[in-house]
Amino acid sequence: MKLISWNIDSLNAALTSDSARALLSRQVLDTLIAHDADIIAIQETKLSAKGPTKKHIQVLEDYFPDYSRVWRSSVEPARKGYAGTMFLYKTSLPKPVITYPEIDAPSTMDSEGRIITLEFDDFFVTQVYTPNAGDGLKRLDERQIWDQKYADYLVQLDAQKPVLASGDYNVAHKEIDLANPNSNRRSPGFTDEEREGFTNLLAKGFTDTFRHVHGDIPDRYTWWAQRSKTSKINNTGWRIDYWLTSNRITNKIIKSDMIDSGDRQDHGPILLEIEL
Repeated sequence: MKLISWNIDSLNAALTSDSARALLSRQVLDTLIAHDADIIAIQETKLSAKGPTKKHIQVLEDYFPDYSRVWRSSVEPARKGYAGTMFLYKTSLPKPVITYPEIDAPSTMDSEGRIITLEFDDFFVTQVYTPNAGDGLKRLDERQIWDQKYADYLVQLDAQKPVLASGDYNVAHKEIDLANPNSNRRSPGFTDEEREGFTNLLAKGFTDTFRHVHGDIPDRYTWWAQRSKTSKINNTGWRIDYWLTSNRITNKIIKSDMIDSGDRQDHGPILLEIEL
C-alpha cells in the first residue's frame, strides 16, 4: 500500500487560482498523480464550512478520477476558511468507515476540522493537522493539552487494530529535524514542551517511520518558510510532517520518504509504502 500526506496550505488556492504559487502547487499535484498512491491525506485545505464547491469537486475529479474523497472543514465562526483536512482514497479499496473524531480538545480546536480517520478491516489510517502554538506561543498551553488528548486518541485506535497516522504535527522532534535548532529554542514547533509532547506520543507505542528507515540522516526536511526567499535554496528547513505507525507493524514498512516539491516553499509531501 502506498500513502501520501501533504499540507497543501490552501487546496482552494491550488485548484482555483492562477497565481505563481498556485501553479507551483499544481505541479506538486501532478507529481502526486504520478505516484498513484492508494490514499492521499491533505491538511490545511482552507475550505469553507460547506466544504468543496462544485468547481473544486470538478477539478479534483479531473486530477483524481479514480478516488473517493472525504473532507472536514472548520465550523468555528471566528476561524472560517481555516485549517481543514481531506482524504482521497482509491475507489478500488474496500470502503472504509469514516469518522470525524473530537478529542475533547481545549478552546475551539475540536471544531477546526483537524482530524479524519478511515477504518479498514485490519487497520486505521488517520490524519491530523496539529494546532500551531502561535506567535508569541499564545496557544502553547492549549497545544500541550491537545498533544495529550491526541496521543490518548491514537492509543484508543491502537487498542483495536494497527494505526497509520499522518499529517502536519507542527513540531520538529529533535535537533536533527531542523536546520537551525540553537536559534529556535522558543520558536513555535521547537519548544521543549512540544518536543516532549511528541516524545510522549511515540512512547505510547508509535514509530516515526522516516527516522526508523533512515536513522539519523541530517538535512532532510518537509517545510521551508515562505517568508524567507532563500529557505528552500539553502535548505534551511524543518521536518514537521510525519508518517507514524503502530510499533507492531514497523517490520512491514517498505519506504518512508519525502517527495520532491520543486521550487515550492512551505510544506512538501511525504510518502509511506507499507505491506498490509
